[in-house]
Order: sequence, then C-alpha cells, then structure tokens
Amino acid sequence: MKAYVFPGQGAQFIGMGKDLYENSELAKSLFEKANEILGFRITDIMFEGTAEELKETKVTQPAVFLHSVILAKTLEDFKPEMVAGHSLGEFSALVANGVLSFEDGLKLVSQRALAMQKACEIKPSTMAAVLNLEDKIVEDICASIDGVVVAANYNCPGQLVISGEYKAVELACEKMKEAGAKRALILPVGGGFHSPMMEPAREELAAAIEATTFSTPICPVYQNVTATAVSDANEIKKNLIIQLTAPVKWTQSVKQMIADGATLFTEVGPGKVLAGLIGKIDREAATANA
Repeated sequence: MKAYVFPGQGAQFIGMGKDLYENSELAKSLFEKANEILGFRITDIMFEGTAEELKETKVTQPAVFLHSVILAKTLEDFKPEMVAGHSLGEFSALVANGVLSFEDGLKLVSQRALAMQKACEIKPSTMAAVLNLEDKIVEDICASIDGVVVAANYNCPGQLVISGEYKAVELACEKMKEAGAKRALILPVGGGFHSPMMEPAREELAAAIEATTFSTPICPVYQNVTATAVSDANEIKKNLIIQLTAPVKWTQSVKQMIADGATLFTEVGPGKVLAGLIGKIDREAATANA
C-alpha cells in the first residue's frame, strides 16, 4: 500500500517551491491564490527571502503547507492509500486525502500559526530534544518535575522532544542527562508546542476548525493524537483540535501504518526529515521523496 507523509515546521528552506512555480501552470495558479488568501506575497519570502523572514511562525507554517500540498497536486500518479503528517503536516495530509479544500486548509494553517504565536507570547515556553533515552524514562522524569513539561514528539526510538514551561524544561534536561541521555538540548523554537502551554491557541483554533467543512476522506489518515487510521470526518475534526496540546505520536503512527500494510512511504514536501525518521523506526521500510 502507498503511504504519503507530510513534514512539519522546521523542514523549510529558502527557494522552496520555486521550481514548482516556474514549471507548472497549476502550481503557479495555486501559489498566486495563496498570496491572495494570506494578504501578502508569501512566494517572495519562500523563493527569495531571508532565513529570518522564513523562520517567522506566521510564514513558516503556511510555506511548508503550500510546498507539500502543491507538490502533491502536481504529482502525476498521486493515489494515496494512507496518509499522515507530522504536526503541521497533518493539515497537508488532510488536503491531500480530500478532507479539506486547498483554501480551507491554508486558512486554518494561517490561523493556527497566528494563534500559536500569540500563545507563545503569553508565557515563555520551549522544547528540547532528548536522545538515547527510553520513552518511559523521559515520561517519568517529566512527571516528576514541578511545573509544566511533557513528552511532545515521539519522533523515532531514542529521539523524543519534550515541551513546556522554560524552567521546567531546563530542569528536566538536567535530569535526563543524569539518567543517561546522550543529549538533552533546548531547541531554537518559538514556544512549547504540543503541550498544555498551547491551550490558548487550541481554544482559538477550535472555533475556526468547527466552522470549517470536513469531507469524507478518500483514504485513512493516521492522526498524531491517536496513531491509528481515522476515516470519519467528525472524528478527524475532533482529533485535529486536540492536536495542539497533545503529543505527536509519530513513531507509533508509522509502526501502525506498517502493521496495516504500508509498503512504500513517500515524503511530500520540503526536506527529507520524515524519510530519515521512518528508516530509524523500521530499517526494512521503503522510503522515497516526491
């Protein structure tokens, strides 16, 4: 079975999507439509901006989404049998499997980015990568800390990201190292995504998601929150709202997709991060980049 996976924030690079814009009339029209919807020329930043401009959350999230979705729409033999996306990538996956329209997906991603930016400004929060420590140990250390810190991204075995209040994350990092972590590094991110610190953003985004039409998907989506195949539009909507404050179960999702018959994982969008993670989750898994 063909599985298509879509990357999240962090996969962006200057020049992303430019070749699509120049070589496909469909891609060009979709990029121009995106400029109209967003109210600024995101293509100028994507193609020729600075790394600083591209790193702004309100730019990064729509940019990664646009690159992924427009690339999927220009692929000749795009017939997904299962899809998944990492964090923000779940929105790209939902456009690719027909749940959301291009326009609605982009509007939600833009609102999500702005809501997350606001939540980050309310209280300082951050994330940290923890390497070579078992999931259970990471979870137990987080639970022992006074303050908000949780496991946020289960990226692959031995690579977890924790998220929460700045001081709690710093303290957890110290304890992780004492417990034998190879590394516990604060990440250069805007805030504590996929943790209770995003509650203000979740409330804001929930209203926008509730007001958006979700259609029946053409194939199941393996959602971050459940790590299982979901085909019911209402259930997809509910899980998407929870996603902002819940962990990204990427390792669990990939394992479930393989158990359900995935034979080839094709990464659609900027970078090759997900293909790398999938290779670490299962060495036998076949991966490709669109």
